[in-house]
Amino acid sequence: MTATLVAKNLAAGHGDRALFAGLDLVVAPGDVIGLVGANGAGKSTLLRLLAGLATPEEGELRLSPATATVGHLPQEPDRRPDETVRQFLARRTGVDEAQRLMDEATQALVDEAPGADDAYATSLERWLDLGGADLDERAEEVAGQLGLSVGLDQAMTSLSGGQAARAGLASLLLSRYDVFLLDEPTNDLDLAGLERLESFVRGLRAGTVVVSHDREFLTRTVTKVLELDLAQQQINLYGGGYDAYLEERDVARRHAREEFEEYADKKSALESRAQTQRSWMDKGVKNARRKATDNDKIGRKFRSESSEKQAAKARQTQRMIERLDVVDEPRKEWELRMEIAAAPRSGSVVASLRDAELVRGDFRFGPVTLQIDWADRIAITGVNGSGKSTLLGALLGRIPLDSGHATLGSGVVVGEVDQARALFHGPEALLDAFCAAVPDTEPAEVRTLLAKFGLKADHVLRPAATLSPGERTRAALALLQGRGVNLLVLDEPTNHLDLPAIEQLESALDSYNGTLLLVTHDRRMLDAVKTTRRLEVAAGKVAEA
Repeated sequence: MTATLVAKNLAAGHGDRALFAGLDLVVAPGDVIGLVGANGAGKSTLLRLLAGLATPEEGELRLSPATATVGHLPQEPDRRPDETVRQFLARRTGVDEAQRLMDEATQALVDEAPGADDAYATSLERWLDLGGADLDERAEEVAGQLGLSVGLDQAMTSLSGGQAARAGLASLLLSRYDVFLLDEPTNDLDLAGLERLESFVRGLRAGTVVVSHDREFLTRTVTKVLELDLAQQQINLYGGGYDAYLEERDVARRHAREEFEEYADKKSALESRAQTQRSWMDKGVKNARRKATDNDKIGRKFRSESSEKQAAKARQTQRMIERLDVVDEPRKEWELRMEIAAAPRSGSVVASLRDAELVRGDFRFGPVTLQIDWADRIAITGVNGSGKSTLLGALLGRIPLDSGHATLGSGVVVGEVDQARALFHGPEALLDAFCAAVPDTEPAEVRTLLAKFGLKADHVLRPAATLSPGERTRAALALLQGRGVNLLVLDEPTNHLDLPAIEQLESALDSYNGTLLLVTHDRRMLDAVKTTRRLEVAAGKVAEA
């Protein structure tokens, strides 16, 4: 079924802070609308409103036809205790809920309840439309295609990060909603998974709204861009793809700045003229008063008329100022001004593995012999589950080897942004967790540093575990600036960062002079960040690419 979702005059806020107002949007069949904006602009909130999972402060939503299905697939799919992969897929595709409604309608038929026939027919049609009839068969096929090697009856909580990412992608590929709302679907996907996702989204007949930090994914998929501009408190809809949006946005911002400067210059010139005219008028009045005792009537009349003319000119200039069309100054956007503090250089050999091997269940890593030298800038690539994070853990001495040797060089100071942002995942306040990591820094300085990364008073006293994924990532980046490092280890650092922050991180990496180990599937980051070596990890083996 084809469906259209219409939002009219939507408004939403967070506490006493307004996120957006007056938002109009039409999601028509075939549309792929990229939803962009800084973290905190309300992107996830808007998706929840469109999904009917929250109530707008103002405005209305209309779904045509009303029986159409809307699929909301949030970031970080929750892995519920005792839920199997099969049950997870049924829940995420909507089949589980459709099955529940059909069971209720079946019971109503048995009970001969009024209207039971129509309710059953409606619930059956919904279950069929969502793909309930052949979900198990399709799930086995898609899982095999994605390399999800675990059984579908295995618990989701037992899956590795890479396996969970594949399961999340499978739930999307199996979905048959009439409207798709996708919140960061690219997170944790490897290059093969990204290509599958792009192909799926481009082939959808259903209308789609997608939030993503992956610039290449947006370029390849979206047909329109809806921008929630937090700084200007504006909502802008751009036709065309993502690259066209970037060009139009830059032109619009430049014109806005030029229009304000033209207005400000004109107003300043008129105000200066008015000030001069008032000064001349005041001077004329003073002269007239000083010479009021003389008998020169003609002179007095001339001075009086001259003062009146200057007063009239001043009033005319003031009216010109008042008639100017006011142009508000474009607000300066908050920018992440990131630097990576450098520690004194380490020894020539930063880290090494010699005949390193380890076994974890069915996964075998190695044997690997590898040396990382000072100032190496290494990109590490490979499919999910191939052993990239295991390689990092072995190099840093965090994962014990079953055989072989791992050595971390002298003077190495490690700074790390890992996939889980584990340091800021506990019950203690963010401020306490951060201070523990930089014990020589005063709490007041920590607050100032965190504020530079957009983490202010309402963040620092909250339990770290309550932070959003993007906030945890910014806290991890702030830590890199708060303590000197000479070995920088980044494991999927762009996950949950907004697009301006990603660009700032790339800029900071460009000026960083130490040793770098970068694991990322962000194709534009791989192109933007200067590297000297590339390692390809496949099935626990490591090779120079």
